[in-house]
Amino acid sequence: MSRREGSASARAALALVTDDFRAFDVPPGGSGDVSGARSGPAAPRDDGPLGWAGYGQALARARDRTGEQEAVVCGTGRVGGVQAVLISFDFGFLGGSLGQRTGDLLEHAHVRARALGLPVVSLIATGGSRMQEGMRALSQLHRVARQSALTRADGLAQVAVVRDPATGGGWATLGAGADVVLALPGAQVGFAGSRVRPADADPAAYSAEGQRATGHVDGIVAPGDLRTAVGRWLGLLTRPAAGPARPPAALGDARLPASGWAAVRGARAARRPRADAYLDAHFGVREELSGDRCGGVDAGVRCGFGERSGRTVAYAAQLGTPTRPAGFRTVARLIRLAGRLGTPVLTLVDTPGAANDAAAERAGAGPAIAECFAAVAESPVPVTTLVIGQGGSGGALALAAPGRTWVTPDSYFSVIGPEWAAAILKRSPAEVPRTADELRVRPQDLVALGVVEGIVSTQPPPGEVP
Repeated sequence: MSRREGSASARAALALVTDDFRAFDVPPGGSGDVSGARSGPAAPRDDGPLGWAGYGQALARARDRTGEQEAVVCGTGRVGGVQAVLISFDFGFLGGSLGQRTGDLLEHAHVRARALGLPVVSLIATGGSRMQEGMRALSQLHRVARQSALTRADGLAQVAVVRDPATGGGWATLGAGADVVLALPGAQVGFAGSRVRPADADPAAYSAEGQRATGHVDGIVAPGDLRTAVGRWLGLLTRPAAGPARPPAALGDARLPASGWAAVRGARAARRPRADAYLDAHFGVREELSGDRCGGVDAGVRCGFGERSGRTVAYAAQLGTPTRPAGFRTVARLIRLAGRLGTPVLTLVDTPGAANDAAAERAGAGPAIAECFAAVAESPVPVTTLVIGQGGSGGALALAAPGRTWVTPDSYFSVIGPEWAAAILKRSPAEVPRTADELRVRPQDLVALGVVEGIVSTQPPPGEVP
């Protein structure tokens, strides 16, 4: 994608997602300044608060060139059948920079979103704060962050689409602070713009693709697919299911294992259905979040939102590998987002345990697992769990909901892997099967122990859409 394509006007960006945009009629002076930035000695009106020579003329040229009054355009529009408040930056207007008036408009957009009960979609193309307004421009970031936080507290979803470029405070507030972050291919995305970063910096780190690889962007979407992608996300984020999620029907072997070791071997079998099969069977439509927003992505964990019987359920699924710290933090991110939106959560447990290598320890395995436990414990929405394979110790338990956990016939749950238990007890490898039996890891044992609610069948419950 060329810079020219990425720097499309605010109206052109809006046309990618909606056909019925209606701009807000914003009163002169905006909706008020909470930063106190208007206090202090007056400056010449034409050249802004600093009296920056030529600033007034630059504003006039920007207005003539773009046809806009400021670097952002705000209003409402329907995307994929969902009405939303839309914010679109115009990079042609002084580089899409944020000044006092930009802050007025962004604040007004969020105030209107809360008054109307609508989600917010931000189409971002900005170089950062406007130098010609100095600290008064930079202080707008406090206003933007506060408004975003208030909108979040009202349980309204925020989706960001980062265009080219998306740098500085616009990326660090409306962009990176959104619930879901999508990016156009090849877009420059990062806090540091191209002219202020180190000369030897790796350009890939400042790209949409680089940001996705390190857990800061959820998806890369081509301009022609943007309307569909944003519409699907808005639909999923605004139609939560009522009540707890139901556990899916079992997809694998319906026979219960005769021994603990048979349960372990069955759960580890390559032929056993994995999380992707369960997610595909359970949801008609789903979209995925990616990354922990702390620099990490775990390919062994899937998190997102899916549609079931016309309503939305959030999901977090382990894919059978040792779960890494980034995976636990991504699950915690998902559960907290679902809690704010009032969406019930389904977790699918399948892991031999938490990753225990040196890299995992350096990345904070313990704190990440603790964060996941806390997210489940504090969740204001019900969390439902289905163990679909291996339930390996605390790495599995961190995703399990107390009092609302079910198991499939071809799964097991154990305080520790039987091999490790035998090693700790100084038993020979030949005694691993006996150790597995003694641990009572079979589905029927777990029910008898009272640690799970039951064993799901291969048929959906009565009244449930298959």
